[in-house]
Amino acid sequence: MINEIIENTTALDPALLLLFGVWVVAMISLPVVRWTAGDEAVPAGVSAGVLAQTVLVVTLTAVGVGLPIALGAALVVGFGGWLLEFVGSRSGVLFGRYEYTERLQPQVARVPFVIPLAWIMMMPPAWAVASYLVPDGGPIVFAAVAGAAFVAWDLFLDPQMVQWGFWRWHDGGHYLGIPLRNFVGWFVGAFVLTLAVNALFGRLEIPAAPLFSVYAIMWILESIGQTFFWRLRASATVGFVGMGLFVALVLFGGAGG
Repeated sequence: MINEIIENTTALDPALLLLFGVWVVAMISLPVVRWTAGDEAVPAGVSAGVLAQTVLVVTLTAVGVGLPIALGAALVVGFGGWLLEFVGSRSGVLFGRYEYTERLQPQVARVPFVIPLAWIMMMPPAWAVASYLVPDGGPIVFAAVAGAAFVAWDLFLDPQMVQWGFWRWHDGGHYLGIPLRNFVGWFVGAFVLTLAVNALFGRLEIPAAPLFSVYAIMWILESIGQTFFWRLRASATVGFVGMGLFVALVLFGGAGG
């Protein structure tokens, strides 16, 4: 499986490989941006990485399903993600009581623009995980596995975003100051959005190998970055295990994609 995924990813059109490279460079340059320009430059660096990954993921999705459907799916996920965050940050429903700070700009109704992009950039990689693990599963099973793979990424994300002051939790919580219901909310959101995309467009015939490669690379970069550069060793360890479980299941136990 490892060789198959590597071969199918490296066989992409050179323009797509260039997009891969731009995204990886944007990710690994973030510590350098902080060292050279200070903490005030971190939001711009984060936004650049999110934008690069969003373009890459939507383009990869379009390879399998065509640009109109890829954009349609991205619109559903992006708007749905924004709506969940808009309602959640005001009501405490789903995720718990939290609020965004002013650090991430621009914002749409007090939700940073990059937040729905973050949903877009990681949902198709989560779908790729599900396509390997439950290729013959029905919509409910597929959405559940994709939702769990998506939540595993947030084990890295939330502690890092809180440390950088992008959002704050009002009441704290059991996971590094983050309420456990937040992860339940992420699962429910990803589950529902996957079902919505499936209902509107059918099971997307996405290119699973390169999108899974995005998921695996994110796992590697987050593990290294939080361990060695951001002093977040607790979330680095938990995220390494959480996302790593899905990476290992695909590489060593996946049924095919």
